[in-house]
Amino acid sequence: MNPLKSLHDAGQSIWLDNIRRELLDSGTLARYISDLSVTGLTSNPTIFQHAIAGSADYDNAMRSRIGKGLSTEELFFEIALEDITAAADLFRPIHDATGGVDGFVSLEVSPTLADDTEGTIAQAKRLHAAAARPNVFIKVPGTEAGLVAIEELTAAGISINVTLLFSREHYLDSAEAFMRGLERRVAAGQDLNVHSVASLFISRWDVAASKTLPEDLHNKLGVAIGKRSFKAYCDLLESDRWKKLAAGGAFPQRLLFASTSAKDPRIPDTFYVTALAADNTVNTMPEATLLAFGDHGKLDGVLAADGGDAEETIAAITKAGLDVDALAAQLQIEGRDSFDDSFKQLLDSIEAKVSALAA
Repeated sequence: MNPLKSLHDAGQSIWLDNIRRELLDSGTLARYISDLSVTGLTSNPTIFQHAIAGSADYDNAMRSRIGKGLSTEELFFEIALEDITAAADLFRPIHDATGGVDGFVSLEVSPTLADDTEGTIAQAKRLHAAAARPNVFIKVPGTEAGLVAIEELTAAGISINVTLLFSREHYLDSAEAFMRGLERRVAAGQDLNVHSVASLFISRWDVAASKTLPEDLHNKLGVAIGKRSFKAYCDLLESDRWKKLAAGGAFPQRLLFASTSAKDPRIPDTFYVTALAADNTVNTMPEATLLAFGDHGKLDGVLAADGGDAEETIAAITKAGLDVDALAAQLQIEGRDSFDDSFKQLLDSIEAKVSALAA
């Protein structure tokens, strides 16, 4: 059996962490769905920056909008929505077959809004309305301002992919915002047909930690954080508060493992996928990681609900001198700034292309 099919059958949804027009136009994404058990897709500013700046695939879409008075950001979101909605239509049969649990595609609000609650809410509502698909997630960062927006948007019935989470505490903050939004819907007599995922970034932990940790502790922290957060996820789903919402028809905010490509050449390219197989979760993989796991990946069981050896590993890393909480905060700030830089580069690339096309 294909390793990806085995992973899917073990209960983990496999999402592609990439989008570009050629994937759609060539039929490659459709083949990934049919042959590689891919059931969803995520995007981010860096992915779109590479897709648009690195090809001529979007030139016609830009050319057709010249002279329409769009700002560069408005032009980007119009183009991005073409890809997002086309991908969502490909995944719609999966979405319908799973009762709305799977088959999602994600589009992120502007990273420049990471500390702007009202701006995030307004843009998320616009993008949600423009996409007009039940299986499109709007991605909102789990920053302090973003968490307030997540509660408001959930209460408004908009499904959210919470991004830029790096720790158990970040995950629990995300879950709290989601549940508060659902509880407001209960109080208002509204249905609970609102979905969410909480995207926990993994490999960036090990890239940062390896700069200070001894060799025997390299490439252990990311998986430990994943296991610790999975325990918190399982515990929350067993809580009375969640069970009350579930009894009213609420769907869990599924834990999503993101940033699962191996950055250290000394470990297998499928390392994080094998280590973080878990029921009722999502793993969103870059294309190279997806193809690698389909070719030679191995499934060695699934995560234990009790977190396994996570606390023992994190205790050893703390003893070695690394402040895990401080690093989590640092990684979230760096992730926010990285997406912000990519978005600005993307807008600069679009401006340059539009000028060239107009000429």
